[in-house]
Amino acid sequence: MILVTGATGTIGSEVVRQLAAAGQKVRALVRSPEKAEKIKGPNVELAKGDLTQPETVAAALKGADKLFLLFTGLDLPTVEPKVVAEAKKAGTVKHIVYLSVIGAEMEPGIALGRGHRTTEKAIEASGIPYTFLRPSGFMSNMLNNAGSIKGQGKFYGPYGDGKMGFIHPADIAAVAAKVLTSSGHEGKSYTLTGAEALSNAEQAKKLSAATGKTVEFVDVPPEAALDGMLKMGMPKGYADMLIELAGVVKAGYTATVTGDVEKVLGRKPKSFDDWAKENAAAFK
Repeated sequence: MILVTGATGTIGSEVVRQLAAAGQKVRALVRSPEKAEKIKGPNVELAKGDLTQPETVAAALKGADKLFLLFTGLDLPTVEPKVVAEAKKAGTVKHIVYLSVIGAEMEPGIALGRGHRTTEKAIEASGIPYTFLRPSGFMSNMLNNAGSIKGQGKFYGPYGDGKMGFIHPADIAAVAAKVLTSSGHEGKSYTLTGAEALSNAEQAKKLSAATGKTVEFVDVPPEAALDGMLKMGMPKGYADMLIELAGVVKAGYTATVTGDVEKVLGRKPKSFDDWAKENAAAFK
């Protein structure tokens, strides 16, 4: 039995789908089973719970021999280590596959990486065999700009000409599913990227080609971007974290491209052109 957390999100739901399709028994941890019917199906059972409530995690871990750990939120560095402790206490978990972030190993690093590295250290200390997946930026994050692209044909950000090896969410899930169902990945860390590093302007051109409409990226000062995030209701701690990340992107430190997706899956990762064609309707 594989317990999948974050099971209704972009990555988690795809992990559930791919594992179930492969005939694996999956237990999906969800806050609201009623709202999670879309991921239910053959080989999938829903467990009501919340990673911030250890007693529900303990119940969901009963009988599970593998754990896919994914959590989002500012309290990640305190919540996830407690989940690891529950996995250790359960005594049945033989492998933890953790969705971390690219660059988490670079200490002290940035806030986003430090939070994930705290969890990685907790997993290492637990003695449970593990695999760390450290993906680059998700291609699907572009959907956050769908409103302005629809209305103005533009999207904004403080990234300059900085590039990133954006990765298709389905590739992250495919790697997770492979690692959870095959041996030889224990004790390893995989840095997951697409096959090319792209700037936001280059992504705009590819979106233009996929949608048949002109899409433009507009670089803005960090102060203006932060103000916009806060006005949208984003928590300041999270907004500050994103601005710090943007500075790293703009400085050219995120153009990393690795072969780890191909190493695990035996095929090349999907391209941003693939993702843009699949999601073109969202921007029209």
